[in-house]
Amino acid sequence: MGDTSLFDRIAESFQRQRLLTTLGARLVRVADGEVDIELPWAETIQQQHGFVHAGAIATIADSACGYACLTRMPEGSAVLSVEFKINLLSPAVGERFIAQGRVVRVGRTVGVATAEVVAQTPAKPDSVVALMQATMMRVEPKNGAGG
Repeated sequence: MGDTSLFDRIAESFQRQRLLTTLGARLVRVADGEVDIELPWAETIQQQHGFVHAGAIATIADSACGYACLTRMPEGSAVLSVEFKINLLSPAVGERFIAQGRVVRVGRTVGVATAEVVAQTPAKPDSVVALMQATMMRVEPKNGAGG
């Protein structure tokens, strides 16, 4: 992968994700085939009943799946979601949420990954609030920007 570390390569793309920035998400871990994204609780991501909106949970799960696949793709590649399915297992209540993306398989053009979204709250055990399975497609980025 040249002189660019895997974390730096994924972080460079992550920093260009305007929606993730708006939500307050941050990249916390990158390894071969694995990416963790953290989303802190905020009033701005609540839905009308006070839970974190399912769209915010789906966004970090989708991004964790995509970036997990990107770790297994050639440097300079970009990735786009082709499809995903999410199971929302319980209302998203917690101080922070960690989407843990893991590669199932990556081929030349298509990758499949899963993500678990875990709610974390002090003095309570971690709770899985969502599961996702996603298919990602490798693309050649326009104007030389990878990711």
